[in-house]
Amino acid sequence: MSDLQKRFTEEITPALQKSLDIQNPMALPRLEKIVVNMGIKGVVADKKLIEKMSVAVSKITGQKPKTTRAKKAIAGFKIREGDALGLMVTLRGKRMYTFFDNIVKMMLPRIKDFRGVKRTSFDGAGNYTLGLHEYSVFPEIDPASVDRLQGMEIVFVTRAKDNKEGLALLEGMGIPFVKEQSKK
Repeated sequence: MSDLQKRFTEEITPALQKSLDIQNPMALPRLEKIVVNMGIKGVVADKKLIEKMSVAVSKITGQKPKTTRAKKAIAGFKIREGDALGLMVTLRGKRMYTFFDNIVKMMLPRIKDFRGVKRTSFDGAGNYTLGLHEYSVFPEIDPASVDRLQGMEIVFVTRAKDNKEGLALLEGMGIPFVKEQSKK
């Protein structure tokens, strides 16, 4: 059991019960999975990019990514049906908690001029999407080896009923959200 998982059961769960006023601990929101997506720009011109980015994503997540392919051909973008366009990893269990801990403690503080993540990236069902402009902010990636900027998106899928529960869960787990500004 990872440190975050242990802390979740011992400290975060009772705090969530109090703040959300939910009596049954099984009805509390919890993190179900983390999905990491990377759409690779320029992959049509250079097919070796998929392999290079696959190595980077597997270093970051600790799991081999699945290659996502085009469902339809788009002539304007020179994409054929079945072409590799991106990478995807779904993390659950111990790897999920380890990756979440890595994001909160190591990756987010390394972002330049970081003041917190937006509160507006919830989808209405309590799931949160964090978009990154470059993947080189992860400590596993050597910045000198990065020859091009490549973004990625991290989706935190929760069992929350709404955005309020999802926000309370992620705040309790340690994600630093931007403080709400008062409207004048």
